Amino acid sequence: MSAAGPSSALEVRRLTVSYGSRPALWDVDASFPRGALSAIVGPNGAGKSTLLKAAVGLLPVDAGQALIEGQPASAALDRVSYVPQRDAVDWDFPITVREVVEMGRYRSAGWVRRLRPPDREIVGECLERVGMAPFAGRQIGRLSGGQRQRVFIARALAQRAPVMLLDEPFAGVDARSESALLDLLRELCEQGGSIVVVHHDIGIVRARFDWALLLNVRAVSCGPVAESLAVAKLRQAYAGIAEGMGEEAAAWIG
Repeated sequence: MSAAGPSSALEVRRLTVSYGSRPALWDVDASFPRGALSAIVGPNGAGKSTLLKAAVGLLPVDAGQALIEGQPASAALDRVSYVPQRDAVDWDFPITVREVVEMGRYRSAGWVRRLRPPDREIVGECLERVGMAPFAGRQIGRLSGGQRQRVFIARALAQRAPVMLLDEPFAGVDARSESALLDLLRELCEQGGSIVVVHHDIGIVRARFDWALLLNVRAVSCGPVAESLAVAKLRQAYAGIAEGMGEEAAAWIG
């Protein structure tokens, strides 16, 4: 099974990114199919978050390119929404849940950021969809970890983009909330969305995801999870590093 070409939601070709003299990604080729729940996994410092940031133009690239639904990413950013890591958000900022989700409509509203009634209706629908409508007036920092992630997923949904990229959305989220969020992401895929998630737990990825890129600065493997996360590939990527893999996955590779 190949995801390359127009059938890809996201594709990177020979992508190289560095921080000073240190390469974060080196000559990475990978693609993620449309309509799938895909994961990027690998040890700490593997370049997982870097790949997503480079794909949406938040980091400069040394070489290579990213494509969104077959188009250069720079010309297709209206086709993708991005949910950053939790530590990239100022949780003390005086902004409500609804105002966060309204940010997803700013591209449509234009530079004045004045939402029209249809935009407000979309915001309300997205809050309902993730179960956060009752918290619309609450300050974002007063929510639990799982609730915060639901709000940022709602903001991404409000953009009405077919491709969603989520960077470590389950960090600091309890197991029950993570399972519920995964159910929501699966539902979005079944309705035609394409989702790529940076995740650290290989056991959960094997159980709940369709496709995975195994990364350690270079691409180790990319494909259906049963193939890309085979024991031999995991040993190659982690080279004896069990930390952060999840107990079950660490046991698999010894």
